[in-house]
Parts: sequence; structure tokens; C-alpha cells
Amino acid sequence: MVAKRSLIVANWKMYKTVLESVAYAKELMRQMESAGAPATDQVICPTIPALHEVKRRLSGTSIRVGAQNLDLGREGANTGAVSAYLVREAGADCVILGHSERRSLYGEDDALVADKTRAALQAHLLPIVCVGESHQERLEGETDAVIRRQIGAVLRVLDDESPSDLIFAYEPLWAIGTGLVPEPEEANRVAAVVHDTVRAERPQFDSVVRILYGGSVNPGNVAGFAAQPLLDGALVGGASLAVDQWMLLNQRWGEVRS
Repeated sequence: MVAKRSLIVANWKMYKTVLESVAYAKELMRQMESAGAPATDQVICPTIPALHEVKRRLSGTSIRVGAQNLDLGREGANTGAVSAYLVREAGADCVILGHSERRSLYGEDDALVADKTRAALQAHLLPIVCVGESHQERLEGETDAVIRRQIGAVLRVLDDESPSDLIFAYEPLWAIGTGLVPEPEEANRVAAVVHDTVRAERPQFDSVVRILYGGSVNPGNVAGFAAQPLLDGALVGGASLAVDQWMLLNQRWGEVRS
């Protein structure tokens, strides 16, 4: 199998004003000019208000810009909703779906995440679909069953034609914002479960699937995840909010994979 280029995704969550986001983009471009071509593919996912401006500032670079969520539908009387079409029109190339905070705080279930994935693909957005178990599910030995269920729900709503790219991010709920992380070898084992599920249900998709690890990733622990053969990158929260930390994290991932 041809080695897949590593992908590092920044999830800014509900941080940074538009001005702060623009300042980050400018500083990122400045540091990248000094550092040379990055060893990783990069995606920055700012807040919706900042998406268009961040996209504009990063235009002409290799960095893609993504949204953190979308709503179903295209246009209509849906106050507060932002559809895949509108996200794409604002400049997004990608979209994070099914993040643990969306599942736990907003009640998004597997069926809704699957429908959003289909909507993203129809709008020519690259979906970054998050999957992962709760602490209780891990204690009960349900990790693999949860992963298979969440992955399977997405695969079953996709058209038979293989997408050019499809990202799954393994982010155990108990590791989000807690500082707790699974052993890198365990994340690699779960990545194998993802591949096994894809091969069993939609084998034609397996060659395009990339698997990220997400959950309290930082420059201090990223090398351990980069060393795992089935992990193709990382979904980064807090450590992506400072340009220096973001650059260092990408550098360390690239050094391990080079």
C-alpha cells in the first residue's frame, strides 16, 4: 500500500475572535516561510465567524481550512443553522463531524453523524468523522463494539462510489480536554479495528481512509502516536491554539515519519 501523507488537524473549538484568528494565520504564514515546506498536511478549523477570513489569509498556501460542524439541509427557515453548502461557500475545504462534544453536549447520535457525513461529501467537503468510547464503555470492554457501530453507521449511508478521501479520528471521550491519553499502541490497535470494519462493510473505501488520533495531543506526546504505523495523523485541540506549539507539534510528527 502506498504510504499516506500525514494529516494534522487543528480544532480551535470556541476560541479566538476574528481578529485573533487573522493574527494567528499571519503568524503561521510567517513561521512557515522560515521553516520551509511542512512535512505534514495541515487543516485549520476556526470558528464559523472567522472561517472566511482565515481562508482568505491562508489562500495560496498548502493549508486547508475546515469547519467544526454543519447542519443538515441547504437553505431555508432554520434559524441559526449553517448547512454544508454555506460552509463550503464560506471557504471550508473540510468539516469535523461527530466530535465527542457534539455527541455528549448536543445529543448527536450515530444516525445524525452519518447523515452529516453524506451531506458533507455531497457539498464536496472532506469529512473528518470522530469516533470514540466513553470511560464507562472502556471499563466494560465495549471499545471495539462502539467503534464498529459508529464507523458502520457512516459507511452504510455512503454511495457505492468511493470518495477520494475519508478521515476517521479516534478520540476517546475520556481523553478530550482531560490530559489523559491512551497508550499510543492502544490507539494503533483501535485504528486496526477501524480498518477491519471498513474492509468488512465497504472494502472499496479502505485504500482512501486515513485514521487520526485525537485527545489531549501535544508536542510532548505526539511522537509516540506518530510512531504507530496505522495512525495517519492527529486531531489537535488546545495545543493548536498557539502558533509555536502548532508548528512544533507538526515538526515532531514529521521527524518521526521522515
